Amino acid sequence: MQRLEEIKFDDMPSGFKCKEYMDSDIKKIVYQGVEGAYSHIVTQTLFPDENTENVNTFEDAINSVLNGEASYCVVPIENSSAGIVTDIFDLLLKKDVVIVAEYDLHISHCLLGITGASFFDIKIVYSHPQALMQCASYLKEHPEWSQISLLNTAVSAKKVKNEGKIEQAAIASELSAKLYGLNILDRGINRNSNNTTRFVVLSKEKIFSKASNKLSLILELPHEKGMLYNILGILVLNGLNLLKIESRPIPEKTFEYRFFIDIEANLNSANVSNVLEILKNKVPFLKILGNYCSNN
Repeated sequence: MQRLEEIKFDDMPSGFKCKEYMDSDIKKIVYQGVEGAYSHIVTQTLFPDENTENVNTFEDAINSVLNGEASYCVVPIENSSAGIVTDIFDLLLKKDVVIVAEYDLHISHCLLGITGASFFDIKIVYSHPQALMQCASYLKEHPEWSQISLLNTAVSAKKVKNEGKIEQAAIASELSAKLYGLNILDRGINRNSNNTTRFVVLSKEKIFSKASNKLSLILELPHEKGMLYNILGILVLNGLNLLKIESRPIPEKTFEYRFFIDIEANLNSANVSNVLEILKNKVPFLKILGNYCSNN
């Protein structure tokens, strides 16, 4: 079977080089959504002095990096309440980009309506599917409200503002309320006070830093008894700590799965090189998603 990415050990695995991502000549940073989106907030936090641009979809953001229009893109990858952003995981599999940084953003959703609207006028609520999931408990208390998914939380806020209908509301950030002149009808509606979204910075340049301590991989394992156990054993025997494992079905193979794993490791380490050398001979699918600094 053809590999997603051949691992070479002439210099660094798969052509990676040691370089700080902020040391690059940054052309532009892109994010999905519009101003006021949580991706916009993270982009402004990480790159306050850089040129930024918004695009319609996650794939548009990644393609902007791949075609050289932007140096990096910022995308959400996981939420502590609603789980992984499946679209991003699928794109990381298909697209030749790597993670160079991550950032955890505490999320506090607000219910937004137009000026003059009251809580009791609401009939339709717009937001991103993840935001609707994060606010599921709150929304269950209002079964009379219709829920409609849109591309982004801030896009939802902008729609409510532009259409000016008293019965419409959006679930979005406090910044979106300020940007689009909407009233905050309710705050903290995600209920979970620890609600956090992990964002990642993606690059087409395969770089990592000396301080990088999280290594992300995609593995497809042979459909053999005990194979996952054996792979995890390889990590243990080489002194590597498994931070996370996430499975995704392989559409073209019935009830077979790819595994996204995070390991506490740096590509410069001899034990990491040893593990990757072993894995390339044991698994039919292997891709290094990035080596970067953990938030934790």
